[in-house]
Amino acid sequence: MSERKVLNKYYPPDFDPSKIPRMKLAKNRQYTVRLMAPFNMRCKTCGEYIYKGKKFNARKEDVENETYLGIRIYRFYIKCTRCLQEISFKTDPQNTDYEIEAGATRNFMALKLAEEQARREEKEAREEEANNPMKLLENRTQQSRNEIEMLESLEELRDLNRRQQTVDYTTMLEQYNTGETERERQEREEREDEAFVKSVNFKSKTDGGTRIITEEIIEELKEEDTALSAPPPAKMAKPIVLTVSSKAPSTAQPLVKRKTPLVLVKPKANVATPSAPSVTPATAAATGTSKAAPKPAAPAGLSLLAAYSDSSEDSN
Repeated sequence: MSERKVLNKYYPPDFDPSKIPRMKLAKNRQYTVRLMAPFNMRCKTCGEYIYKGKKFNARKEDVENETYLGIRIYRFYIKCTRCLQEISFKTDPQNTDYEIEAGATRNFMALKLAEEQARREEKEAREEEANNPMKLLENRTQQSRNEIEMLESLEELRDLNRRQQTVDYTTMLEQYNTGETERERQEREEREDEAFVKSVNFKSKTDGGTRIITEEIIEELKEEDTALSAPPPAKMAKPIVLTVSSKAPSTAQPLVKRKTPLVLVKPKANVATPSAPSVTPATAAATGTSKAAPKPAAPAGLSLLAAYSDSSEDSN
């Protein structure tokens, strides 16, 4: 199967392009092209208006024996949309426009007419200056007069700007205020600023309101000797609200009283029982109370071990 889009075609070795028959076409034959109306026109037969930009299937041909600077000129044929009357127009490369030939009339275009009139007047003025030397002299004189007037107006503007730039406002103020110099005025302003700063009473944001003083109370727990129990939670800090009078000085600091938090230390349980307090006979006689003698302390673990070892040696 051959390729759909062939780029390289096969030419047999005995190919001779001169043997290919050629079609004989007319020298100035017409082509069918799709175009839009280049301008507004009106049909001469039925009066139908054809506006610029309307699309037509037109026939195109070359205009014989007519060119502009080697540029070809083409002619187009269209048909009226109402009466099918044939309308023809051709290109105009000299004016970069189109020219109507037959079948319709071009509508009025003010801009185009104004441009054509301006070009025509300019051309006539140039021809008149070239043929009439007195007219050329008058035009040059008028041009020189206009240049002099422009220079004078420009000089007046420069003088006005120069006068405005030379105004010294400091000198003007000194002329109207001769009582004090510039240095004295600055010193006076500084003194006024300092007096104003001293007179201002800066108020803090907390004046006239309430302040909260927090006091932390931490109690140390005592553990009993006989039983070890978990310590209860420490008491929470109790905030104390104090109302501060608004007449207090503005520089007073916020009154906050805090105690340094204490570290809770759990006491260790002693192996040996604590000894009873000694009571002397003098204190007993003075108090007049009869108390039983304290019980001797229980032997410690090492003394028990030593006594056990002695008893074993005696038995041996």
